[in-house]
Amino acid sequence: METTDTRHKSRTILEGRDRAPARAMLKAIGFNDEDLSKPIIGVAHSWIETMPCNFNQRRLAERVKAGIRAAGGTPMEFNTIAISDGVTMGTEGMKASLVSREVIADSIELVGRGHMFDAIVSLVGCDKTIPGAAMALVRLGVPGFVVYGGSIAPGRFKDSNVTIQDVFEAVGTNAAGRMTDEDFKDLENHACPGAGACGGQFTANTMAMALEFLGLSPMGSASPPANDPRKDEVCVATGELIMDLLRRGLKPADILTREAFENAIAAVAASGGSTNAVLHLLAIAREAQIPLGIDDFDRISRHTPIVADLKPGGRYTAVDFDDAGGTKLLGRRLVEAGLVDGGQLTPTGKTIAEEVEDGNEAEGQDVVVSVGSPLRGTGGLVILKGNLAPEGCVVKVAGYTRLFHEGPARVFDSEEEAMEAVTNGRVEDGDVVVIRYEGPKGGPGMREMLGVTAALVGEGLGESVALLTDGRFSGATHGLMAGHVAPEAAHRGPIAALQEGDTVIFDVENRKLEVVLSDEEIEDRLADWRDPVPRYDTGVFAKYVALVSSASEGAITRPEK
Repeated sequence: METTDTRHKSRTILEGRDRAPARAMLKAIGFNDEDLSKPIIGVAHSWIETMPCNFNQRRLAERVKAGIRAAGGTPMEFNTIAISDGVTMGTEGMKASLVSREVIADSIELVGRGHMFDAIVSLVGCDKTIPGAAMALVRLGVPGFVVYGGSIAPGRFKDSNVTIQDVFEAVGTNAAGRMTDEDFKDLENHACPGAGACGGQFTANTMAMALEFLGLSPMGSASPPANDPRKDEVCVATGELIMDLLRRGLKPADILTREAFENAIAAVAASGGSTNAVLHLLAIAREAQIPLGIDDFDRISRHTPIVADLKPGGRYTAVDFDDAGGTKLLGRRLVEAGLVDGGQLTPTGKTIAEEVEDGNEAEGQDVVVSVGSPLRGTGGLVILKGNLAPEGCVVKVAGYTRLFHEGPARVFDSEEEAMEAVTNGRVEDGDVVVIRYEGPKGGPGMREMLGVTAALVGEGLGESVALLTDGRFSGATHGLMAGHVAPEAAHRGPIAALQEGDTVIFDVENRKLEVVLSDEEIEDRLADWRDPVPRYDTGVFAKYVALVSSASEGAITRPEK
């Protein structure tokens, strides 16, 4: 029995004599009176021919639409943009990536408001499409959820599974003369065998999993890989599910609680997930007006063990994770151990605990271990503070044990400067690489530093060098790296006061990131600091700089009040 008006929005734009012109225009593209008398469901996606991550979404959209029609609705497909982190990495183009999260959210919101959809399904793939779609659903307040297009399959190189992470690290290995040009090209040719997002527990797979635990994606829908036939089945089922969700009137506001966000953080921590989850979950929480702070990530990570052995810190790919049992298996482990609140709702109306009861475990798998015998006793996300990061910064500790580093600062005012120094052998054992003026405002756009961090690993410096930046890291980054340092240099943060040779201390156990300077010395150095000349004074980047908040607030864009 229907408990809500399933045409609660579309009646306004399509019903009655005055709306004949609107109906006439829609009939021009194939809709008929019967179609336009049903609930109208927006099917958003970000198909684009610039990356593999979203390349299957037009096909998947057809499957979602089939499910909607079968369940009594009328789908209307629309698309937004996407920027590939992997393709643009290490270039000026990477500055567009985080900015695109806001554009994606804004565009889905605009089409949703303009065309008054009764509900929305958003197909997502690469990193920023996932939080961008979630932010839009929260703003619109209609029944809706996000469906992940799936992970790419691993490539094969010299009888081993490889991912794009291996190609980035091979840049440094080849530059150091430890990989031949022929092998380098062979790896490049085989690392990415088809459609799908990057294949470790990098940002896309991390955020896809986080949204399942948050309740903005159906539990178990993310795990099947992009080109697995089960992904088509998932999409048909989600088309049917959105109609059920609409009839029940279940909206994001009914699902998103403080406890739901804590569940998502726990899943990220337990899987050794990307530091970018901090930025994106904070942003979604701000949209939902749920109180969530950067310190919550550290608190939850402290008592959440790592139980998924996933790249980049571990051994296995996202496809291996799916074969082992996927999100439902991990969820069952966490619910049974009391590490997530199993009573939180999912889009089906069932609780997380109910959804993971049927989580299957492949015989003999060792991708997801027991909570009693974890890979690491605490989670993968750590928040450091100190005189270099008063508002905090994010370190990922999954996959390695180096928790202390003290060394001289090597200071660079852009990623390009740092990359040139690394690949030309001018960074040495023990150094602390500092990359600043790459934050949300200073970049602008808070570029990821996978090119530099992977080159350090490739050069053999991954275990002897530390790095800090007011920019971001890729989910594929590993090693002792502190990102999201806030306040950023462009906001006169202490990172702007660093000079070549200053002694910097990473003390992960005590949650400290410090420079051996007094507060007075830092302030004296900043006395002559001037706001840097904007790198862009028109267009989307200039608008972003004018509106963007600190990374410690999720780098959201919001008009000043």
